[in-house]
Amino acid sequence: MARTTTTTTFKYLTFILFLTLVIQGSCDCSLNNINIGTTRSGREVQGQPEWNVTVINNCFCQQSQIKLSCKGFQSSESIDPAILSMEGDGCLLISGNPMKGFDSVNFSYAWDPPFLMFPSSSVIGPCS
Repeated sequence: MARTTTTTTFKYLTFILFLTLVIQGSCDCSLNNINIGTTRSGREVQGQPEWNVTVINNCFCQQSQIKLSCKGFQSSESIDPAILSMEGDGCLLISGNPMKGFDSVNFSYAWDPPFLMFPSSSVIGPCS
């Protein structure tokens, strides 16, 4: 009887491990899962319209080292460098820290015209 219980337990644990690997392996994230929305706040800062930006990771997997294309980016209001920092022609989001699946990050800037930002690179993994 004890041997049957041990064998059954081993089979269940093996099955659970297999399912865990399949679920983690099925996570198919890419830069396309990083969405950036920009809306006008209605405020002006130093004569420039203010824009609210929301960056969303629309995937189960976390993404880190998220870089946005932002060549020529300027703002007449300061942006917390822990949220968005300039690196050459790109911007690093949240100091490269991981953004969990379906999390979002918000920041505002003031300039006219608004800048079109696109995700340019990230490191994907692990999935939840």
